[in-house]
Amino acid sequence: MGKQNKLGLLILTALVVGNMVGSGIFMLPRSLSEAASPAGVILAWLFTGAGVLVTALVFGNLGIRKPNLSGGPQIYAKELFTKDSRASVLSGFMASWGYWIGNLVGNIAIITTFASYLSTFFPILTSTAQLFSIGSFTLKVGNALTFTVCTALLWGNHLIILRGIENAGKLNFAVTASKIAGFFIFIIVALFAFEASNILPMVEPRLNEDGQAIGLVGQVSNAAVATLWAFIGVESAVVFASRAKRQVDVKRATILGLFIALAIYIGVSTLVMGVLSQDALIASEKPLIDAIVSILGPNAGKVLAGIGLISLFGSTIGWVMLSAEVPYQAAKQGLFLPSFLKENKKNIPVFSMIITNSLGQLFIFSTISNSISAAFDFVIYIATLSYLVPYLIASAFQLKLVFTGETYAKQPKQKIADGIIGTLATIYSIWVIYAGTADIKTFLFGVALLASGIFFYSPVAKQHKKRSHTKKAA
Repeated sequence: MGKQNKLGLLILTALVVGNMVGSGIFMLPRSLSEAASPAGVILAWLFTGAGVLVTALVFGNLGIRKPNLSGGPQIYAKELFTKDSRASVLSGFMASWGYWIGNLVGNIAIITTFASYLSTFFPILTSTAQLFSIGSFTLKVGNALTFTVCTALLWGNHLIILRGIENAGKLNFAVTASKIAGFFIFIIVALFAFEASNILPMVEPRLNEDGQAIGLVGQVSNAAVATLWAFIGVESAVVFASRAKRQVDVKRATILGLFIALAIYIGVSTLVMGVLSQDALIASEKPLIDAIVSILGPNAGKVLAGIGLISLFGSTIGWVMLSAEVPYQAAKQGLFLPSFLKENKKNIPVFSMIITNSLGQLFIFSTISNSISAAFDFVIYIATLSYLVPYLIASAFQLKLVFTGETYAKQPKQKIADGIIGTLATIYSIWVIYAGTADIKTFLFGVALLASGIFFYSPVAKQHKKRSHTKKAA
């Protein structure tokens, strides 16, 4: 791959920020205020930010120390076992499968959110007028149009990316820069309308489903699980490590992107709580728009909705790229179906993109049925948890390098520092997995989603066996 098709620091950083600051920022202020008091929300952001920071440092370290292992944190699964063993290949494939499904579903969540914000300008997207009926199924005009918009956005981005990874990266950078500017303008405007009375009392009990009071620690715990979705995508630069102009840029982009996103999240969440009352915020369907409308009027709300569309469009470009890159890079490591290695003249994994986006199209069918959409929301929660397994794997691999001393022959001090970082990242990942799977239904569904990949493992196992025989013969 020539230098002209490589990704620099700015584009890698834009991918990290663009993929993190997507749909979550628009709805999280409401869900967080429902889960925790203002103090709990702020502490949850700081706690999650710290946990993701040590995880990001792990990604950055591994990107520099193991540049040949590109494609995402799930790739490190095979390195936890004996090289070329069956356990190594199986663990690598299963981790890649779960991470791919999580990316795929998360991308469609962003696309459907785009259609939701577009309804601000085109109310017909929410029309309940009946288009036609077949048996007990009725297709409404709004659902049909939403399906069309989501389909056009998915395959439109597909065509953009096929023209070249660098061009798509530059477009993502321009869109990301625009939305960052928009969010910082929102922060400045909200500062002048901030009312301390809205955010007081800072510490206040919240009630669970049984009507029992939840203290500050419990609130932080509940809110911290919710905030994790906002940081999904922090590993984006690691996934594209093989396409980076310089490997050191992978770590720099990861850390820089994380701090930019964290500043936006804390700023927006805190200021929205100061603009809207707690009751109004919890009841709001579009908290950021309601906040800006209360300050500057309805026209400002439309401007913010426009920024939301730009944000979501940029996120879609990044996530379509990321979703297709994951199985492609895994296949290069011998950990995924060999057919996913096919490229076009622009070095784009064209087969991976077609399959990934075709599966995404199936999820888009959820927009034509409200009942399917409700089930899809549950799948999104499972998808978020599916990211945590690769995160845990990456942290465990960092600890393995520290304990074995591999790549640390002349860096004893760095070895100690990385050991501490790896330990903290491992503890954080285990804690969030435990908190997120406390519900047995969620746990079993997540296991089923991951286990479904075993039906497609046979071609990978055969390819591995063939490679092993070839090496022995040589």
